[in-house]
Amino acid sequence: MRPDGWHLTHDVDAHLARAGDFLRSRPALHTMALTVTERLRTHGPDAYGAGAAVFGRLERAGEVRAAFHRLPSRGLSPTALTPQEADALADCLAGPGHRLPYVSADHRTATAFAGAWQRRTGALPVLRQRLHLYRLGTLTPPEPRPEGRGRRLGPSDHDALLRWCDGFVTAVGETPAIDAGSWATSRFADKRFTFWETPGGTPVSLAGATAMIGGMVRVDPVHTPAHLRGRGYAGAVTAEVSRAARAAGATDVVLFTDPANATSNALYRRLGYVRITDFAVYDFT
Repeated sequence: MRPDGWHLTHDVDAHLARAGDFLRSRPALHTMALTVTERLRTHGPDAYGAGAAVFGRLERAGEVRAAFHRLPSRGLSPTALTPQEADALADCLAGPGHRLPYVSADHRTATAFAGAWQRRTGALPVLRQRLHLYRLGTLTPPEPRPEGRGRRLGPSDHDALLRWCDGFVTAVGETPAIDAGSWATSRFADKRFTFWETPGGTPVSLAGATAMIGGMVRVDPVHTPAHLRGRGYAGAVTAEVSRAARAAGATDVVLFTDPANATSNALYRRLGYVRITDFAVYDFT
């Protein structure tokens, strides 16, 4: 039996051999860990750019109780931790001199770790972002539905997809911009995308979704250009990808929202999404 405590590795396969069942046990809450580790397992260590990812798992009495991942040049993403577990993780990482630009986790965990990291390193945590995590209950398609149909994008749509994803990144203030050179290591590269198109075939809204992992599919992103909003297109395309995920056998269809965007939050609730927890991101200065 392995000793209790945190165990770190750079080997995603070794990490999943021990922590995979734990991550799949709560697929909605572990949505980010599942998609990140699957991409690295499938595409290799450079899937998110050059550099080694770090994985960790917390074991007690031979069972995995928590886990984390950290991608190259990015922050820490742990699963739910108690304050005591967050303290232990901060000790584990601060001792060898790890530098963390930020922590991203459910709100209680992120807050607990941010405090523990400040005590160990002196780094000041600054709340950058809060997010709601929703899980689909009973799908309720929008009524009335806007004219048109959903269409899954194929290889011939790649140039258009680049433009739409770059438009999304610009609209929400993310960096860096998306182009052909950055696409392969962007968060959009492995997703499947659907357009909502008018009867004449003009795309008016876009939704992406991850591949199904452990019964979980995450809808991300959803984007309608500003001049086309307010016509029901976002609801229609979100309902389409949600329906497709359920039809493929997904048990947990999830999405993140910005709490400040009352319109999108109300839309997803009308579609049948139920808020299950909040996430937070703290930058370390």
